[in-house]
Amino acid sequence: MSKMKGKAEQLKGKTKEEIGDMADDKTMEMKGKAEKAAGRAKESKADAAAQMRKIHDANR
Repeated sequence: MSKMKGKAEQLKGKTKEEIGDMADDKTMEMKGKAEKAAGRAKESKADAAAQMRKIHDANR
């Protein structure tokens, strides 16, 4: 999973969260928060993978 996909998922989640808040739709708001958290996790995973590749390449 790429870092950009994680960022995109965070943005999509933030949008749902804001719409849910404005519409007083707690379900949509919570789904948005969950999607935003999943996006952060995917971004962190991509960062960790990049760091591991960097370490691996440095030790060749």
